[in-house]
Amino acid sequence: MTLLQSLLAMGGGVVLLVAGAEGLVRGASALALRVGITPLVVGLTVVAIGTSSPELVVSVQAALAGQGGVAVGNVVGSNVANLGLIVGLAAILSPMAVDRTLIRFDVPIMLASMVLLVVFLLDGTLGRIEGGFLASGAVFYTVWKIRASRREVREQQAELPPEVRDAITESALGFKRHILLVIGGIALLVFGSELLLNGAVAAAEMLGVSEAVVGLTLVALGTSLPELATTAVAARKGQGELALGNAVGSNIYNVFSVIGPASLVAPITATGVSATTLAIMGGFGVVTLGFLMTGGRTQRWEGAVLMAGYVAYIWYVIQ
Repeated sequence: MTLLQSLLAMGGGVVLLVAGAEGLVRGASALALRVGITPLVVGLTVVAIGTSSPELVVSVQAALAGQGGVAVGNVVGSNVANLGLIVGLAAILSPMAVDRTLIRFDVPIMLASMVLLVVFLLDGTLGRIEGGFLASGAVFYTVWKIRASRREVREQQAELPPEVRDAITESALGFKRHILLVIGGIALLVFGSELLLNGAVAAAEMLGVSEAVVGLTLVALGTSLPELATTAVAARKGQGELALGNAVGSNIYNVFSVIGPASLVAPITATGVSATTLAIMGGFGVVTLGFLMTGGRTQRWEGAVLMAGYVAYIWYVIQ
């Protein structure tokens, strides 16, 4: 495979990943709203899981192929991109109201998941026991959020969010269409991830850079495109809850339901992912929490700071 062919394979893989995640997110979000889950929780769980699915498939395949640097680099790089690039861009496009629940519970859980990942990677490896612990975190978080959301909906039956009301009254034909979107989205994700991973590994070999660098930059950015598209569209439509919930939820699931299952499938050695890079990931989480806690709304200058930080991160990784 030539360098051009590897880049084309990566590009084709990204296109399939974006299309697959779009179908999965649309179908799964509609199904979740139909059973009475609020838009914020849809963003934190269903949409976040859907937009994290490219990271999951890529990291699992990388783990099976013994490419631990790609598997871990993909998750760490995606977490940085979700906060620096995606939340930053969303804040620049349209300042968003910040739900207090996000600050009190979800962002601290995101930070805790990052700290847990760093602790588990102190010895440079992730074993099956650690992977099982992380994967169980995804189950507990998802169940907790969905139960809390449905309880909230039951308590406020007279003032259901319009998205929930519309989904509940949708026809059976619409329900079947959403199921097909979910199935088709998953299929595209599988094919797209294989193309992206093969192209990325080939490009790394030809360019003489480590698999970890490719995972932290090109692969992470490619698998973060669904989050970027979803968050940017939600921000422009004034759906701040969905936009921020998607970014924060994706980071939680990147640790719990991406690298957790990947290391359950095959123990991972995080070759090339330095302690400094892990610290940068944590730093982005702390700065984002600080911004969200002030004023109740994101500000354009805060988005610009996050974007500038992401550019500096890319420069640090590749230099």
